[in-house]
Amino acid sequence: MKKTINPGKTPAAWDPEALFAKAQRCAEQMVEMDADSWQHGLMASLSLELLARAALANVSPVLLTDPSQAWIQTYHALGYPALEARAPSSVATGEVLKRLAAIFPTFTKEVSSACTRITGNRNAELHSGETPFDDALTSTWQPQFYEACAVLLATMGYELDELFGKEEAEIASKLIAAAADKSAKAVAGDIEAHRKVWEAKDDNERKAESEAAALWAVRRSGHRVDCPACGSTALLFGDPVSTPQLKLKDDEITETQEHLPTHFECVACGLKINGLSRLNAAELGGRFKRTSVYDAAEYYAPEETYPDFEDDNNERF
Repeated sequence: MKKTINPGKTPAAWDPEALFAKAQRCAEQMVEMDADSWQHGLMASLSLELLARAALANVSPVLLTDPSQAWIQTYHALGYPALEARAPSSVATGEVLKRLAAIFPTFTKEVSSACTRITGNRNAELHSGETPFDDALTSTWQPQFYEACAVLLATMGYELDELFGKEEAEIASKLIAAAADKSAKAVAGDIEAHRKVWEAKDDNERKAESEAAALWAVRRSGHRVDCPACGSTALLFGDPVSTPQLKLKDDEITETQEHLPTHFECVACGLKINGLSRLNAAELGGRFKRTSVYDAAEYYAPEETYPDFEDDNNERF
């Protein structure tokens, strides 16, 4: 039997490679933006939705077509010419997630719920007056976001670095591992114990210790946050996870660099938290930015070749 109509390329609307390329583009934009900015969260949510669609289309582009369009959409998704002038339409994101959950055992209920929450915030950001990415701590959604991305990428034979790049993929892996550490949830007991001791102190003592903690935080090098136990000013410390970004303005160099937290300390109530997994469980695991300001002339001045040598006053004979 000879075919008289041969299919062509899959239309871009349902092509898995085209969808993955768009997910990569959004991921690149996300990585370039400050982790605590609303733009970072929005681009992350767009990348996640496109990645989910790419994963489903990788099974078959037909799975993305709108069933209300009956066979016409299916016919076009198979690579045959469009029979209608209207633009191709796809199933809603919620339906995409349902189909992925049914097809892939690794796309668990927890992963699906994370995708639903993050893409739901995207809808609220774009289609309402709400600003969900303004107030959301990165520690409350980034680990789940990266885990969902890892699961979806694996269904296509990809890894995290192929979407985010090597540097961001390393951060993502650390956040995923930290979130998976169930024992870290015990930190809630430590916080509660310090809170009870704090509340048992009289008002004057709490005030004095809070003021001392605020002064201590100013004099130390760290990222200032509110203590989850007593509310006093405390510090997060961490390791750099990005290259320094430099900006020149009014003869001053401002250097900013993102850090991933490693430990927390509050001198008011004595609470200390070590390790990213425990910090993440305490909602202190989000990346933070360190900023330093330098005089431009001093910043770019060449270093002395022999800084420890005295001036050369030798006379020539």
